[in-house]
Amino acid sequence: MSANNENYYARQSGANDVFAADATTDARAIFLRNTYLHLAFAILAFIGLTTAFLNTPPIVNMMMRAAQSWWLVLGAFMLVGWLAERWAYSGTSKATQYAGLALYVVAESLIFVPILFIAQAMTGSADIIYQAGLLTIITFGSLTAVVMMTGADFGFMRTFLWVAGLVAMGTIVASMIFPGVVLGVWFTGAMMLLMAGYILFHTSEILHRYPTDAYVGASLALFASVATLFWYILQFLMSLQRD
Repeated sequence: MSANNENYYARQSGANDVFAADATTDARAIFLRNTYLHLAFAILAFIGLTTAFLNTPPIVNMMMRAAQSWWLVLGAFMLVGWLAERWAYSGTSKATQYAGLALYVVAESLIFVPILFIAQAMTGSADIIYQAGLLTIITFGSLTAVVMMTGADFGFMRTFLWVAGLVAMGTIVASMIFPGVVLGVWFTGAMMLLMAGYILFHTSEILHRYPTDAYVGASLALFASVATLFWYILQFLMSLQRD
């Protein structure tokens, strides 16, 4: 569920090809402010949409039925995510970029409906969701601070994250095909660590390699990693509740 654009933004940069690391202090500050403002708006939109969807029985029923064929849902989400990324990193127009970000947020909101519904039903309240959200914010804030305060370049993690992401996706697919493959708490913990790595990587790429006009695509990359981290933190808390 995490976006991995493989430096697509660098190939698609438009009129402004100045990377954040090479820009003036003011230009870099404006780029970072725009990136995190768009990320904040994306998160707020996600919260609003998921709340609305969970209070709309036809949507809940539709997504719960779809979850019975999760591989189809996952495949559709990957296709929509690929399209949203291409739009968000488009150098042609800001409207296309915003359409990509909006599409991704809506898709994430829909795919979260089943797990949020189950989490609420399991505990009888939304407290576990709030706890997962708080832990996600704390983790994301801490990892962001590490990159911003040190200026460290985590670009060396690209290959590892790509391979680890493929292994994780293969494991998830195997669990759907073979009943004997169970994704337990250890897998959830490993995925939380993987998403933390993605956050470090994407934050570093934004600081060092994104063009200063690519703040919409930058916010999508961060949103994808944050949303996926939230997904696995919520799963982890749910597993503790079951135990």
